[in-house]
Amino acid sequence: MSLLTPDSEAAQRLRREKLTAVLVIEDDSHAVPLARALLAGGIGAMELTLRTPAALPALRHIRSEVPEMFVGAGTILTPEQVDAAAGAGAAFGVAPGMNPRIIRHAADAGLAFAPGVATPTDIDRAIDEGCRVLKFFPAEGSGGIAYLRQIAAPFAHLGIGFLPLGGIGPENLADYLACDPVIAVGGSWLAPRDAIAAGDWNRIEAIAREARSAAD
Repeated sequence: MSLLTPDSEAAQRLRREKLTAVLVIEDDSHAVPLARALLAGGIGAMELTLRTPAALPALRHIRSEVPEMFVGAGTILTPEQVDAAAGAGAAFGVAPGMNPRIIRHAADAGLAFAPGVATPTDIDRAIDEGCRVLKFFPAEGSGGIAYLRQIAAPFAHLGIGFLPLGGIGPENLADYLACDPVIAVGGSWLAPRDAIAAGDWNRIEAIAREARSAAD
C-alpha cells in the first residue's frame, strides 16, 4: 500500500516547492511549453485536473519531456481514474472529496494520494483510512485559514498535513504558507486558463516568478 504521508518522498517534494500550479488543459500540445514556462518562473510542481480528455496525454508528455517537473493528477473521482493516473506516471493524486473506496484503490495502486476534506468529520474519516496528508478544499469557501487552523488543531498531535486549494491567490498566499500544518498551497491563478489557451507562456512565467518570490 502507498499513501501520501508528511514524511513520504512526494510530500517532502511538495513541501520544498511550497506552490503547486493547478491546471485545466484542453489541448495536450500545450503541456510541454506550459511546464517549461512554470519551471522558468520557479514553479516545479503541478496538478493536472482530470476534467478534459487532454489531461492524461498532457501528463505523459510532461513526464517524458520535462522530467524535472513534479506532476500529479487531480479531480480523481473513480477507481478507473486512479489506475489511469498511476499508469500515466502521476507522482501524486488528489481528490475533491473523501471517498474511502478511492483512497483504498489508490493505496493498492501505489499512487501517493490525498483525499479532499472540509470538516472535522472528513478529517476523522480520512485518518481512519490511513491518510495523513489531506487536501483542504474549497479552502476559502469553507472558511479560509482561520477555519483551517481551528479544524486542524484537534488532530495536530497526529502530524496531519494539509494541501489547501480553492480561492487562494497572491493576496492570501502568505497566510496559508505561514500555517504550520500546511505542506504546500495549490492554485489555478498560477496558470490562468485563458493564458494557456492563448499560448501566452511569457505571462505564465511572469505570474509564476512573482508567486515564487512571494512564497520564498
